[in-house]
Amino acid sequence: MLAMNVHDLVPRLAEPDVLRARCRALALLDFMLAEISPRYDYQSNWRPGVDLATMDDGSGDLYGIVFDPAGVLLYGFAYESDAARERPRAHWPGLLDELPAGLAHYPADPELQSDGFFEATVCAWREAGASAWQCGPVVFADGESDGAGWLFGVLADGSTEAVSRNAEGFHERPVNRDAVAAILAGSPLTRWTVAALEPALDLAASAAYAREIGHSVADI
Repeated sequence: MLAMNVHDLVPRLAEPDVLRARCRALALLDFMLAEISPRYDYQSNWRPGVDLATMDDGSGDLYGIVFDPAGVLLYGFAYESDAARERPRAHWPGLLDELPAGLAHYPADPELQSDGFFEATVCAWREAGASAWQCGPVVFADGESDGAGWLFGVLADGSTEAVSRNAEGFHERPVNRDAVAAILAGSPLTRWTVAALEPALDLAASAAYAREIGHSVADI
């Protein structure tokens, strides 16, 4: 999946509600594995009625997913991709073409920009009520990449094994599969789940973050 571009990614993306749940799960999991500097985050009510899921690996790769009543906007920047090498900074032709009116203002949002530029090598969207994800008419030559697989492969897969391997590779430590599966399933956070992932983690902090992002909490 790492070799796929946005055209390969679009049919693999889950329904918006499923994608939102996965974003919450990744954020909660990463909070417990790396409380100081997690890659993933989820901001409920980032704008009134709008949620924002983000990933930033600290090495130049990042993404954002905006969950708006008008639909979902997914974008990402892979700094080693061919699409990131435009100089001066520019989007590949077609990247933002056909972006629906209800979502078209987000590339101009200062919080989603870097030095006044919307950093994106990948962009896709799903309008409210639409039956499928869409992307602009970006054209790739043989061997060219936008980094879609690297950025979104795990999110598109969504399986316990894919998420666990991703976490283990980044954090360089074993990860309890049963705990990961519980979080991905949306099961209420429990003392056992926290201890299985990071015994030294503060239970109250974990519960507070879970509630903040909309994940239910059981006995903490």
